[in-house]
Amino acid sequence: MLDKLRSLELHYEDLVARLNAPETYGDPALVAKLNKEQSELEPLVETYRRYIRRQQDMEEARSLMSDPDMKELAQEEFAQAKEEAEELEQKMKILLLPTDPNDGKNVIVEIRAGVGGEEAALFANSLYRMYSMYAETRHWKVEVASLNETELGGIKEISFTVEGGGAYSRLKFESGVHRVQRVPETESGDRIHTSTVTVAVLPEAEEVDVDINPADIEMQVFRSSGAGGQHINKTSSAVRLIHKPTGMVVECQQERSQFQNRDKAMQILRSRLYEAEQQRVSAEWSEERRSQVGTGMRNERIRTYNFPQGRLTDHRIGLTLYKLEDVMNGDLDEIIDSLITADQAERLKQSGEAD
Repeated sequence: MLDKLRSLELHYEDLVARLNAPETYGDPALVAKLNKEQSELEPLVETYRRYIRRQQDMEEARSLMSDPDMKELAQEEFAQAKEEAEELEQKMKILLLPTDPNDGKNVIVEIRAGVGGEEAALFANSLYRMYSMYAETRHWKVEVASLNETELGGIKEISFTVEGGGAYSRLKFESGVHRVQRVPETESGDRIHTSTVTVAVLPEAEEVDVDINPADIEMQVFRSSGAGGQHINKTSSAVRLIHKPTGMVVECQQERSQFQNRDKAMQILRSRLYEAEQQRVSAEWSEERRSQVGTGMRNERIRTYNFPQGRLTDHRIGLTLYKLEDVMNGDLDEIIDSLITADQAERLKQSGEAD
């Protein structure tokens, strides 16, 4: 591992030298490429350099242990440097893990009410609010593409984009079935109801990622409608796209222009097809990967929100938190950080077994 890290450090130094070379300034595309590669390597190289310094500190402390006057202090310094070196070594192993090529992408989130009727739709609305508030804390932009509401303020289904650095790297763990246990407002007997909502998080696919044959697309136009089907637009600006080979149907009605709605619908369709192909390849590559934390299979129950007890449980990693109100107000970092850590641990384990 250290030989590989030294090689990466030399490559990093070469990137820095090329970026500082006068002949590079005249090529903006090259500058952007070199900058991107440098920024991706920088955390690993900096960690490696700190690790080497701690190793040197250990050697210096060891050499002083033979001096009776310095032995006790040297032993303390050695122990401290050794502890830091071990932490840095673990961090380097994580940084050396292959990165998900989609991690830097924006995402399309689709939320659909499942079992539970109106209560499920109300919880779908709560989840949309939760993700919107989380996006706001990270300065991400949220834009609704399609929305189907109920008359009581619930959401049957919604599609929205989230744009911002690292959006997919953090939200990808939200794919799956979310279960809620609470007493509905309409319930007079204080009975707890259980409902489900399905969340799908798709990496936003570019045209270069997915090649769609225009002949495979059937486009239908219709009027945008509000809750309960009430018409709110007299013109047929809403768009429905049907992908004939797969039967996928995408609707978009939030924009005033038919062309804008078609562009957004195509964006969602590309992302769905891209994710479907990724899941197919992933399943063929390894059945084991399907059981990892981050695969986000849509039919898996991943989390339970128990309102009477103020408790949230993520079933994939056995995490239980008693801060449900904070979570529903967008405080998701503790959950997501725990999922990322568990995913890294699983991949480190598999990497070690492969070695």
